[in-house]
Amino acid sequence: MAVSVDIDLGYEFAVKAPFKDVFDVLSHVPTSAGFFPKVDKLVDMGDDTYRWEMAKVGTAQVNLQTVYASKYKSDAKKGSVVWTPVKGVGNAQVSGSWKITDKKGSTDIVLKIKGTVDTPLPGLMKMVVVPVVQGEFEKLVEKYIDNLVKRFGGEA
Repeated sequence: MAVSVDIDLGYEFAVKAPFKDVFDVLSHVPTSAGFFPKVDKLVDMGDDTYRWEMAKVGTAQVNLQTVYASKYKSDAKKGSVVWTPVKGVGNAQVSGSWKITDKKGSTDIVLKIKGTVDTPLPGLMKMVVVPVVQGEFEKLVEKYIDNLVKRFGGEA
């Protein structure tokens, strides 16, 4: 029996970079993924769909590698990048969005991520596994945001 872990994260921040610079980075998945920690491989599956293969985390005896695919849709006029899960690929389903808003002298960014990660661990481990996986995912996303903030010249 596997343990399913739900992820639901939201972040809001502002950076000094202009809207176009921010949108160009966040709407180009390979560029944006370059700022995400512990990505083992990003595979272009065509049609704005990418498979993310994360580095394994855990110990030699117990480890987990998250693999999932999402389809991306960008709209510069709306300042949005939205991704939806591709069923049947990997052990996770991940959706989310960037909302990018031009402000005078800065750019506001809202990130939302929802997902489910299925781990091959027994149900008895659920009380231990769920907070560990959620915490690890949260740390990765926060490091990702830190990396992007640096790329965009700091917080506004």
